[in-house]
Amino acid sequence: MPVLPGAEPYRHEGGEVGVLLCHGFTGSPQSMRPWAEYLAERGLSVSVPLLPGHGTRWQDMRITTWHDWYAEVDRALRELRERCSTVFVFGLSMGGALALRLAARHGDAVRGLVLVNPGNKVHGVAAHALPVVRHLVPTTKGVANDIAKEGVTEVGYDRVPLHAAYSLRQFFRTVDGELPQVTQPLVLLHSPQDHVVPPADSARILSRVSSTDVREVLLEQSYHVATLDHDAERIFDESLAFVERLVPDRVGGKGSRSGG
Repeated sequence: MPVLPGAEPYRHEGGEVGVLLCHGFTGSPQSMRPWAEYLAERGLSVSVPLLPGHGTRWQDMRITTWHDWYAEVDRALRELRERCSTVFVFGLSMGGALALRLAARHGDAVRGLVLVNPGNKVHGVAAHALPVVRHLVPTTKGVANDIAKEGVTEVGYDRVPLHAAYSLRQFFRTVDGELPQVTQPLVLLHSPQDHVVPPADSARILSRVSSTDVREVLLEQSYHVATLDHDAERIFDESLAFVERLVPDRVGGKGSRSGG
């Protein structure tokens, strides 16, 4: 299936400091593209992979699992490490959980994390019925496009495949068990008004990671997809300041944009 317009993966060859950006469940690199371009313009190497089953149609996602999604960001991290001396991982929603697992498993290969409205649990009574219901009902209402800013649209699915939702539930449980292994510096930005991931998920993550260098930022003007919302520039600026603090004198200069 062809990739939806705007959902293409993005890559920029910049300096020796690299950033891997992980998009969310049923979303696409489009939600991360402005962030990625902001970092690329400031000289960083950037990679935004398209997760398997995403960016085309929900039917393609139905046959994928969290193992496929994690394998893609793991591959992208290893590739970025081959050309960069220092690599950071940033993530939105489920992408935040993917980033946390990369940090837990790769240790010092990940210099730091920036998470935006990271997911930690599939909530609601329906979550407990997923093991059975996924065999009876193919999809439920989508979770994409939770944005406060008028005129902005997220490229994502309008339906959630329940087989994929069940796998997401398993993935969150796996990552939750690995959170104490996360020791890297961490910036966690979350929206008090989030209609997809409740603030409890961010609180749970902050309470379980072993990181000692932690900054929490509230995104008061944005909903879930804050990277495309009113607080987007704040996210971008906070993340760059974080990178510059941890690797001073190695970030800067203008880079040209590139896609694909």
